[in-house]
Amino acid sequence: MEIKSIYENKKQFMDLLLLADEQESMIDKYLERGDFFALYDSDLKSVCVVTRESDDVCELKNIATYEKWHGNGYGSKLLHHIFSHYKGKYKTMLVGTGDSPWILQFYEKNGFRISHRVKDFFTDNYDHPMFDNGIQLMDMIYLSKNL
Repeated sequence: MEIKSIYENKKQFMDLLLLADEQESMIDKYLERGDFFALYDSDLKSVCVVTRESDDVCELKNIATYEKWHGNGYGSKLLHHIFSHYKGKYKTMLVGTGDSPWILQFYEKNGFRISHRVKDFFTDNYDHPMFDNGIQLMDMIYLSKNL
């Protein structure tokens, strides 16, 4: 297994990024300013993007694993890599996500704790309704992790 930093042609990974953030115009807002990581295990399995939000805070903007590889630990391995990478550079990592039990459980299992909620984020910022397991996503749930 190998995790690589990607500096150029980040849009070549758009198909995978869209699994976690399904509107390309929203991804475009952070993709070029973010640090991009790709996890390979014989071939590409997972990617993530992390942005600097302040001197003390970075934000995990996107993490995605191809669906056929869900449950194999690739997302968690990528998270632990970026935790190590940013330890000492930032005090806190944030991540925002929809109010989906399985996604929240994934982040909590990896050391994040619920921080706050941005009401109506998905309805105010996306050009179409977003659903997870048949439930419309409305609010953005932010979680934080001390690094």
